[in-house]
Amino acid sequence: MANSNFVAGKTAPGLVRKGITDALWTALIAFGMFVLYIGLKTDQNMDNKLVIVQRWGVLAIIVAIAAVGRFIMTVSVQPYLAARKAAKAKVAPVEGEPSFASKHFNKIALLLLLIYPLAAVAIFGPQGSLTYVDNFGIQILIYVMLAWGLNIVVGLAGLLDLGYVAFYAVGAYSYALLSMHFGLSFWLLLPLSGMLAALWGMILGFPVLRLRGDYLAIVTLAFGEIIRIVITNWTDVTQGSFGISNITKASLFGIYSFDLKDPHNFIRSFGLPMSSAWYKIFLFYVILLLCMLTAYVTIRLRRMPIGRAWEALREDEIACRSLGINTVTTKLTAFATGAMFGGFAGSFFAARQGFVSPESFVFLESAIILAIVVLGGMGSLKGIAIAAIAMIGGTEALRNMSFLKTGLVWGDTTIIPGFGPDFTPELYRMLIFGLAMVVVMIFKPRGFVGTREPTAFLKERKAISGSFTKEGHG
Repeated sequence: MANSNFVAGKTAPGLVRKGITDALWTALIAFGMFVLYIGLKTDQNMDNKLVIVQRWGVLAIIVAIAAVGRFIMTVSVQPYLAARKAAKAKVAPVEGEPSFASKHFNKIALLLLLIYPLAAVAIFGPQGSLTYVDNFGIQILIYVMLAWGLNIVVGLAGLLDLGYVAFYAVGAYSYALLSMHFGLSFWLLLPLSGMLAALWGMILGFPVLRLRGDYLAIVTLAFGEIIRIVITNWTDVTQGSFGISNITKASLFGIYSFDLKDPHNFIRSFGLPMSSAWYKIFLFYVILLLCMLTAYVTIRLRRMPIGRAWEALREDEIACRSLGINTVTTKLTAFATGAMFGGFAGSFFAARQGFVSPESFVFLESAIILAIVVLGGMGSLKGIAIAAIAMIGGTEALRNMSFLKTGLVWGDTTIIPGFGPDFTPELYRMLIFGLAMVVVMIFKPRGFVGTREPTAFLKERKAISGSFTKEGHG
């Protein structure tokens, strides 16, 4: 147990010995966990034979990082946190005035998002801004919208949905098939895809009306897998694992197209340099508008009777029924509304990629979206957006960390050795993502935003601390 009588700069007696013991155990556990995943790797040689490649150096570095991290946690971090918690308990809480940034956080964030693609073009040029606008901007905003849609089902209504990627797939394939066979435009297919996804959300909602907790999670997981398997095997319609390509791109309200082969496209009409970056910038503002629509609808619905019914259902379904609330329609509206936003995101994804295949809608996508909701704080739009930036932006940043291969070099001297030329950082994104989740859950067990404000209040709105809410709820 950490000593609460912690003094900065000093170490309590016995902590060093305990830290060394914990570090040795951590090193042993880390070695056992990663020896088959990192220490040994299967590869093909020149004779097309399967051989085992040994990577003991990379394994030793990871084990050493785990051991040193555990030693620092035991000796320094845990005693400091215990002392800080004890000191806070002795001091009476003081309510201070919120800062300017906290008061106007939404306006500042929206302003930065509006100028972000223009700033990227000004700094890196049209072609150089592609990575920042597409991989970081659009990709993050898609997951923000998906997480906000799932937040209606999980965060507000308290219904654990592990098959949310199914609605994402329905929206994407609805857009792809209808545009391919009927030639409909993006602006017509966007709401139509959302409505079709909402219909499937209601279809999912009916069989699970009497299910809760783990049983509900299993059924929704099965629903997501059924949709993916149907898409894969219904080759006459979906073309199976080959996917659907040459999907119609979005246009500027049907006035200007972004096709570089069109002589009257948007780029030539306004005399801009020929680059596909302008289409990505246009898509950035479209997905930003969709995210704003999702946030606005969610906030408005929370203040309406249906939103309060969702929150009542989340807190206690039995009490919800005793108050006369129709839990059937409450659950169905939650599933349908969340699925609708997933369908919007799916149709946008199809227009952005120009290609859809079943590999884009596996269970891992549902897990990532749910993890964003949990890490951000269920029911908190702001926290979920921060979690999406940290997770998706961090994953994309790993692709550009080439220094992890070569190490940090100053002149001709290597300061910190790298993992070698064969090291691929993005392959370890799930490992790093898992470690980050563990760290966040230790220090912020209820997500980045652990407080919430009730939609219905008497005289004064007061934030409810995470310590007063049930674990796993908003």
